[in-house]
Amino acid sequence: MSEDEKDEDFLALRDAARDAVNAIDSDMRRDAPERAAFFNAVYEQAHGDPAFVPWADLAPKPQLNQYLAVHPGKGRRAIDVACGLGDNAEALAGAGYQTTAFDMAHDAVEWARRRFPETKVDYRVANLLEPPDGWTGSFDLVNECYTLQSVPPEMLDAMAPGVANLVAPGGKLLVYTRIRPDDMDHSGPPWPLRESDAMRFADLGLELVEKTEFENRRPDRVVPHWFCVWRRG
Repeated sequence: MSEDEKDEDFLALRDAARDAVNAIDSDMRRDAPERAAFFNAVYEQAHGDPAFVPWADLAPKPQLNQYLAVHPGKGRRAIDVACGLGDNAEALAGAGYQTTAFDMAHDAVEWARRRFPETKVDYRVANLLEPPDGWTGSFDLVNECYTLQSVPPEMLDAMAPGVANLVAPGGKLLVYTRIRPDDMDHSGPPWPLRESDAMRFADLGLELVEKTEFENRRPDRVVPHWFCVWRRG
C-alpha cells in the first residue's frame, strides 16, 4: 500500500500513534532488554490495527522492489532484520530468495505470520545482538530497513556490527535509513543516522557499491534518506 493509497483516516491514526509512541520512547532506558520491551508493547497495544504501528507501511519499500527486480534471488539466502509486519520479507521471498525474517517483538512475528498464512518466509523471534547459531556470515542478502535509526546512537557500536556479521562472503547488505549531517543535532526518536554512522560499514569489512539519496515528503517536512548497497569481499 503506497502513501497515495492509504486513506486519510489511516494516516491520521498513524501520525497520532507516532507522536504517542515517540513520547514514550524518549523516556526509555537505552539497552537491548528495554528496546525489546518497548517494541513488544507497541505491537501488543495496537490490538491488530496497523495504523497504531507508526512504522508499518503495509508495503515493501520501493527501493527494495527496484533492487530485487534487477537482482533476483535464484535460491540464495536472504534475511530481513527487524521484520515488523513482514512486507519487506515477503518481497525478498517473492524475488526468489530463501528468506529468514526476525524481530525481537514476539507479537510482530505472530502478526506477520497471520498476515501471510501461505508464506515461504521463515519468521523467527530473535535478537540481533545474540543471533541464533548458524546465522553469522550465512546470508547472501541482508536487508536492514529503519532498524539502526530506531535505537539511540550509543547502541550503534553494537548494532552495526551485528548487522554486518550476518553477511556472507560475497554477499550484499541493503541499508535504508533517514540521514542527517554529522553536525546536525537530533534528539529522537527516531534517530536519523549521521552520515558518518551510515558509512561505518566500510570499517566492518564491506565495500559501498551504490548509494541512492532521496527525500520522503510529508505535509509538514521533508525527510532525507539514503538507500545503500554494500558488498562483502
